[in-house]
Amino acid sequence: MDYLLTPEQEAFREKLLAWLKTSYPPGFDPQRFRNFENPEDWKAAYKAFEKKLYDAGYVMMHYPKEWGGQGKTIMEEVIVLQAIAANCEELRRPGMVGMAICAPGIAHCGSEAQKREFLPKLLDGTQIWCQGFSEPNAGSDVANVATRAVRKGDYYIIDGQKTWTSMGHMADHCVLVVRTDPTVAKHKGMSYLLVDMQTPGIEVRPMVQMTGEAEFNEVFFDNVKVPVENRLGEEGQGWMITMTTLMFERTMGDASIAAIYEKNLATMIEMAKTTKRAGKAVIDDLIYRQQLGQAIVDILVLKYNGLRNLYQQLQSHIPGPEGSIGKLLWSEPNQRITEAVIGMQGIRSQISGGSPWSIQQGMWQFNFLRSKGGTIEAGTSEIQRNIIGERCLGLPKDVSRSMRQ
Repeated sequence: MDYLLTPEQEAFREKLLAWLKTSYPPGFDPQRFRNFENPEDWKAAYKAFEKKLYDAGYVMMHYPKEWGGQGKTIMEEVIVLQAIAANCEELRRPGMVGMAICAPGIAHCGSEAQKREFLPKLLDGTQIWCQGFSEPNAGSDVANVATRAVRKGDYYIIDGQKTWTSMGHMADHCVLVVRTDPTVAKHKGMSYLLVDMQTPGIEVRPMVQMTGEAEFNEVFFDNVKVPVENRLGEEGQGWMITMTTLMFERTMGDASIAAIYEKNLATMIEMAKTTKRAGKAVIDDLIYRQQLGQAIVDILVLKYNGLRNLYQQLQSHIPGPEGSIGKLLWSEPNQRITEAVIGMQGIRSQISGGSPWSIQQGMWQFNFLRSKGGTIEAGTSEIQRNIIGERCLGLPKDVSRSMRQ
């Protein structure tokens, strides 16, 4: 694969970057670490920016126009993802679940009516979507979901609880994995529903993390009525649809995450040049230089592994289990990189943002704490290694896991 952009793609990228510079919401500073403290302000800014992005023709470039896309190729979409990740990732974060998980699920598994109804409003920022997969006893083991959906006529009645629901406190809709048949094998008794979060009986409780941010939520369902026509695919196909959407998340996510890490790397190097330990710049210390070098290697490995996966997706259009490799390559190195930066900052590493003594607005303190969730969310490292071993390398299944099931 040729990793260089064609002249046409490079021109498209330059046009997009020029457009971005003049299109940020009032008061938004791409150089500021965090622009939004109030969720309502963040939600409003996202929706306004996403509508401008959509109207300018920069949303889901590779989707057909009748779904709200641009009818271009995946490469144009990757260019957009990388440009936004490197310049204004915070601004688009409320819609990340919708774009990475919900839209691909609807696009590849939904009916034509569902695509035409839900995708345009998802893509133009009218609706923010969240993902209802994890439960207190069903995290990486998605097949263990216990939230029940009992069909009564033209509706399903939903009862249960979801947790770790990213942006659930901002969401207008949710993709929900439920158990519709408790009498069959776990993987066969699941279904996938599209749920309006304003439906009576839904309660959202934000969960404050150790970063101080309430990105995740608990969501409770009490006698919630969802129309049968909002089921994606057939009853019992929930496991298959869930796995399909997760593969899209892991493959396409590499493109934007690598761009974020490259931006962070430049910030890290600048910090090493301007921060002193024992009277000399951090970057002049041999140990810290080794850590900087390792960070560069880790980020390049993530970037080019993502491009390899992208090439495979361009050939088959459906991502494979290789996306689990990328998930390991962004989650585990990020913990090493942020820990290295904290070490480089010495005693000032204990000062978070908001203090005149903080370094780079406290972004590394926040990122260090947030990185701890990286090896849990989107499937734990242990689960990813099982997928790689079994589905990529053809190794025997984990015997202990098979016995538990």
